[in-house]
This record gives sequence, structure tokens and C-alpha cells, in this order.
Amino acid sequence: MNLKNFKTYVPNLFTLLNLFCGSVGVIFAVQVDLITSSFFVLLGILFDFFDGFFARKLNSQSSLGLQLDSLADMVTSGLIPGIFMMNLLQLSLDSSWPMWDVIPYFALIITLCSAYRLANFNISKKNHYFVGLPTPANTLLIVSLPLVLEFQDSELWSSIISNPTFLVVLTFLLSFLLNAKLRLISLKFKTWDFRANSDKYILIISSFFILSFFKWAGIFLVIVFYIIFSILRPPKN
Repeated sequence: MNLKNFKTYVPNLFTLLNLFCGSVGVIFAVQVDLITSSFFVLLGILFDFFDGFFARKLNSQSSLGLQLDSLADMVTSGLIPGIFMMNLLQLSLDSSWPMWDVIPYFALIITLCSAYRLANFNISKKNHYFVGLPTPANTLLIVSLPLVLEFQDSELWSSIISNPTFLVVLTFLLSFLLNAKLRLISLKFKTWDFRANSDKYILIISSFFILSFFKWAGIFLVIVFYIIFSILRPPKN
């Protein structure tokens, strides 16, 4: 194996680890073990970060890696959030809701919109910002909900997350944002210069404080803050 091939295999290995974690996460999500599934999803997203990181550091981006990354993301950040939302809706609904047994399947719109976004991303011009909500960010927001229910001792949060109206509205809102023509900040750094990356530093520092104060609910709030902050201060061309 020569050095060039080795450089290509390193990011692809992390991509496959992302796919492995996502596949295991799907199994637990189908079994309605959302907590265990959440941790595999978080690990998969971490591997997803490192595959891009090493691809850039080793200058080993490839067409194969691009396609493989999207295929892995389709499982970890496409299929799983749809299953999560479907399970949350099933748990929140009761027979008093009209067509209550059909409504949870609307959650799979998230999966469909994620697939469209990932396919469109592969054929689109690459910018230093995201157009629409990135699938990992969307997934982090959704998988945080059962974690909040399990570990956050808050009646307020529990009542919000267990409200089917909230979940239905959130489903359609996130599905729209995945492919919306909105420029959102990318946290990829070309330099460490503060002035050139001030928005990124503000996001990172603010996220740290939000997570420290709100714990598990902070994951949800960080993504919400990221969306609002990017809309108010969209990255320039």
C-alpha cells in the first residue's frame, strides 16, 4: 500500500465507522430503545466529523469518499431521525387524535428530505457555508429529545416534547429547513484568525455555555441557536 492509497483509506475508514454506528443505531431505534440508539448516533456523527477532518488534513478528498460519506449519512443522519420522530409521535399520541395511527408515518418526511438534501449536496457547488440545515445538525436536534425526556428532570421540557402538536410542527419545519435556500454557517476553519472566523467562534463559545447551563436540553437549544444566528448573520459569499 503506497502513501497516496493510505491517505485515501483513512477518511473512508471513519466514514464506514459512521455507517456502522448508524446501522446499529437503526436496530435499537426500531426496537424503541432510543437512548442506546442516541449514543450510537452521537458516536456516528463524531466519526462523520473526523472523516471530513482527515480528508482535508491529508488532502485526500475523492469522488468515492464523497459518495460514501453521503451514503453513510443517509443512515445515521437520514433514516434514524425519521424513525426517532416516528417513535416519539407514537408515544405521544392517543386514540383521541383523529387518524392517530397514521400521523406517526409523516415523520418519515424527514428521511425523504434528508435523502434529497444529501443527493443535491453531491452535485452542487461547494461553498464555505451550508445551504439549508445540515443533516447532522438536524439529527442532533431530534435525537436530543428522548435524551431530555430520560435525563432532564423538567416537567416543562417533558410536556413540550410529549406534545404531539409540537412534534408534528417540528417535523414539517425541519423537513423544510433541510432544503431551504438559507445560508447557514459552516464550522470548517481554513485559518484560526478570529476576525475572519468571528461568527464561528461566537457559535462555539455560546454553545459551550448553553450546554453547560441547560445540560441535555442544551443540544436542542444549540441547534436552534445555530439556525437563528445563521439567519440573522448569514455567511457572505
